[in-house]
Amino acid sequence: MRQCKLCGRGSITRGKQRKLLRGHYNPTGTERKYPNLQWAKVNGVRKRICARCMKRLAHRKSPRKS
Repeated sequence: MRQCKLCGRGSITRGKQRKLLRGHYNPTGTERKYPNLQWAKVNGVRKRICARCMKRLAHRKSPRKS
């Protein structure tokens, strides 16, 4: 299943509204949206995490080496 390994975000289904034009009627009412998953190393382990978690990890301050 497509799911972020850090925050647990997964796919969602939502209804989409469609304009009916001149007899073109195809009732596809729902669509599935997936999170933007990317491969990244977290603590030395490759995981599939969402772009929101990647941004959050990038803003975190890394400890300075002395």
